[in-house]
Amino acid sequence: MAVRDLRVVRGGREVLHGLTFDVPAGSVLGLLGPSGCGKTTVLRALVGVQVVRGGTVTVLGEPAGSRGLRRRVGYATQAPAVYADLTVAENLRYFASVLGAPRSDVARVIDEVGLGASRDQAAATLSGGQLHRVNLAAALLGRPELLVLDEPTVGLDPVLRRELWELFRELAGHGTTLIVSSHVMDEADRTDRLLLMREGRILADGTPGGLRDRTGADDLETAFLTLISEPTGSTA
Repeated sequence: MAVRDLRVVRGGREVLHGLTFDVPAGSVLGLLGPSGCGKTTVLRALVGVQVVRGGTVTVLGEPAGSRGLRRRVGYATQAPAVYADLTVAENLRYFASVLGAPRSDVARVIDEVGLGASRDQAAATLSGGQLHRVNLAAALLGRPELLVLDEPTVGLDPVLRRELWELFRELAGHGTTLIVSSHVMDEADRTDRLLLMREGRILADGTPGGLRDRTGADDLETAFLTLISEPTGSTA
């Protein structure tokens, strides 16, 4: 994946200021930064649902949003997109049919996100964390080559968060590329590479270890706070 000079203007205001970065296949990229820094806008551009003012976004060798990418890219939005009157299994069977994914995928993804006990429960009765799990399960249908996940662990307990990150690492080990956004800095150490964002710009691009070395910080939250005090960000 290659992003070059990506610019987005919304409401007459530029919200992404010429972002450029690459994502190697089979890696886990963490997109981190405070709320409102532009993370979701970047992810929307990657899946081709964001109007851009300038720049190019190439995904799996094709322009973002191309018809040929529809079954190759999985996208989990920050707000769960499920039907409240359907059960967990019914929601996933519906999304599988839309995607053309095998029906057997439904049982697989339910197990992967830990929703076995809730498979026949109506979405309207689920907790916020359970809804996020259904949303993630839908993105996993069809075994996409690229997973774009907007804060997938929000509202989840620490045990499930750990299990999902283990799943992400397993998927990457089998060649899936993952882009995971978060504003929780302790998740950053689970990634291969980090893009730290602030106010629509890339503050730093590097490995977790490289960012700690650059700032002399013991943890990534301190590293981020150190970086935002610098005049400009750069790669690490």
